[in-house]
Amino acid sequence: MSAIAFKLRSCWLELAWGAFAAANLVVMFQMDTVQTIPFHFVWVSLTLVYGYRTWAPGPTLTVCVVVCGLTAAAFLGPIMEGLLAPDESAEVPLMASMFLVMVWHARRRVAAMEEVRRLASSERRLWEREREFVRDASHNLRTPITVARGYAELIRAAHVGTQTSEDAAVVLGELQKLTRISERLLTLARSEQPDFLRRAEVDLEDLVNRAASRWTVAARRHWQVELGADGQLSADAEQLEAALDALIENALDATDEHGRILLRSRAEDGDAVIEVIDNGTGIQPEHLPRVFDRFWRAHREPTRVTSGGTGLGLAIVKAIVEAHGGTAKATSQPGTGTTFTIRLPGFRVARALPQAVAGTVTVTMPVASTPAGPAAAREAGS
Repeated sequence: MSAIAFKLRSCWLELAWGAFAAANLVVMFQMDTVQTIPFHFVWVSLTLVYGYRTWAPGPTLTVCVVVCGLTAAAFLGPIMEGLLAPDESAEVPLMASMFLVMVWHARRRVAAMEEVRRLASSERRLWEREREFVRDASHNLRTPITVARGYAELIRAAHVGTQTSEDAAVVLGELQKLTRISERLLTLARSEQPDFLRRAEVDLEDLVNRAASRWTVAARRHWQVELGADGQLSADAEQLEAALDALIENALDATDEHGRILLRSRAEDGDAVIEVIDNGTGIQPEHLPRVFDRFWRAHREPTRVTSGGTGLGLAIVKAIVEAHGGTAKATSQPGTGTTFTIRLPGFRVARALPQAVAGTVTVTMPVASTPAGPAAAREAGS
């Protein structure tokens, strides 16, 4: 396609309006008694075309001046001959003023849209840089951590029963934390890939019971389990277990050994709903919108022994749940407790659980009060 043909195709609307406006101007000059009808056709059509194109200020002003001049000239003859009242000419500046007001509003709209696009582009670049950082950091941390752990284990084995061995154990503990951070960063990076989930048939009752059994032997709390429905859904069981572990770890972080933690499941509108509820410190209302943000943690009481998390746990919960097409939300009352709710679509109810199973089962484990749950769930934080 030639440059001229391309230009004509891109300006077809302007050319069509020009032909239409010229035809109406001819009518205005030739028919002295009907100038007002084609006059309004010219201005209304100009307004419609500008609404689609929103020309630059220079061409817009040029077109406005030309149309004002031509339509005023078309009125001049009939007014001088006494066929039109002189006040009819006042419509020219009035229509021009209305057109310019519309131009002002249109330019404001264009400026607002450009600002929105600029902000969206900036946010997208920031998100891409964050994703690249998460991916690169997770990969680059693994090798030095593995090497450091190997040397620390050799030092501990060579100095059994000495202060050096105890120091090496501390180093190994910190390296284990770095390993968990690296694994969580890698999970966040992989959550946006199409092969993140390995779906299979997952039994809801079994999923919740396994989570409860992992944690009731790990921390002294008043544990409660309420199972409201049994059934299956297509999901990645390993990833869902990691999400539940992170929520439970967060509940442990918010409670002490006298606290209560409830795991509850039910079917609702075709979704599987799982809740982790605690009666701990709670979250301030202004913090709730950010609890699932990466690297963000709400302030805990200074006297609370926390898990030392990095704010990745709840971000991973959100990533895993959204990868399943579900939603995650938090509700809380400071000083009363917090409820984390995840909804997973495509739940197929197999049977209604009997009252004895659906009711509350309390399990209190008299073990050490320091949380020591599954390693994959540590570092969670709100």
